[in-house]
Amino acid sequence: MTHNTPLSPRPLHELADVRRRVVPTAQLRAQGMSAADIDARCRPGGPWQQLLPGVHLLHPGPPTSEERLHAVLLYAARASTTGVPTQPGPTTTPRHTYTDAMITGLAALTLHGFTATPPLPSLDHIDVLVPRARRLRTTGCARLLRTSTLPTPEAVTGLPVAPVPRALADAVADLHDANAVRRLLTEAVRGGHCDPASVVRELTRARLLGRPHVVDAVDSLIAEGRSIAEDRLYAMVSAYGLPDPVWNVDLRLPGGPHLGGLDAYWPDQAVAIELDTRAPRQDEDALWSEYARKREHLERLGITVVHITPRKLRDAMEQQAAIVRTALMAAADRDPSAYVVVLPR
Repeated sequence: MTHNTPLSPRPLHELADVRRRVVPTAQLRAQGMSAADIDARCRPGGPWQQLLPGVHLLHPGPPTSEERLHAVLLYAARASTTGVPTQPGPTTTPRHTYTDAMITGLAALTLHGFTATPPLPSLDHIDVLVPRARRLRTTGCARLLRTSTLPTPEAVTGLPVAPVPRALADAVADLHDANAVRRLLTEAVRGGHCDPASVVRELTRARLLGRPHVVDAVDSLIAEGRSIAEDRLYAMVSAYGLPDPVWNVDLRLPGGPHLGGLDAYWPDQAVAIELDTRAPRQDEDALWSEYARKREHLERLGITVVHITPRKLRDAMEQQAAIVRTALMAAADRDPSAYVVVLPR
C-alpha cells in the first residue's frame, strides 16, 4: 500500500469527521494495511500516532478533546463497527457503535454542561465506565471504571455518556476537596440536571457517604433541593391561578397530638400539599412508611393530602397544578373535615 491510498494522511480540513481521524486497528487491517505498514506510519515523526492500544490517530500533533473521547470509547467498547468497506474508498466513513462503554466522571459532567468541572483539554485522563468482566486495563488517557451493572447512557454530542447522578458519584469518588464536591452537587440540583434523591442514591451505592466531606456536601444538597422545590411550589400556585394557601404549617388536634407539618394548606377546602424531600441516606422503606402513616391519619380526618416530589414540580408543574385544582374543587362534595389547629411551622 502506498501513500496515495485513501487512508493516507490528508490535511486536517479534509478530515471532516472524527471517525476518519480516530481509527481502530481492526478497521485499518480491514482496508488492507499490514501491521508493519501501520507501525511504520506511527513511528516518531510519522504522519500517524497510536493514542491507545488498538486505536490510531491519523494525523500528527496533539489530539483534540473530541478525538480523545472517541479514542477512549474505541479502546473500552466491545468491538462493533458498521460501514467498514470491503474495498478502500475515499467517501466511506465507518460508524462505530460504542457497546458496553460510556464516558463518566468529570468528563461526562463537562459534556452535560457543568460549569464547575474542568474543561476537557485540561483533564489528564477520561473516565470510561465498562462492565466488570471486561479484560482491559487503564492506560494512557483512558481510565477504566468497572461496574456490575451499567446504567443506560445518554447521548451527548453523539457520545454515550453516563447519566448525571452516576457521573457525579464517579467524579466524587476521586475528589477530596469538600468545596469542589459541594460545588458539583449544588450545580447538579440548581442547574436542573437531577434531583437530590437520585444523587444520594448513587453516592450510597458507591459507598461514599462514609466520607465526612461528602456527608457535609449532601446535607447542603438536601437543603438546596428543598429550597428549590419550595420556590417552584410558590411559582406553581401563582402561575396557575390557584388560591393562596397558608404556607409551612403544623397541624394539631385541639388539645391533642401533633399531626405533622405541611408545605401548603387550604383550610376552607381541607387540602394539603406535602413535598417529598426525604433524606435518601436513611432507610427509604421506613421513611415512606412514615409518610404513608401521616397521610392516612390526615385523610381519616377528612384532609386531602397531595403528595408532590421535586422532580414532578420540575418536569410536570402544569399537571401537578391540575391535580391540586381538582382536589380543591372536589372539597364541596366531601364530608366536612375534623376541626384542626393550624400553627406556623
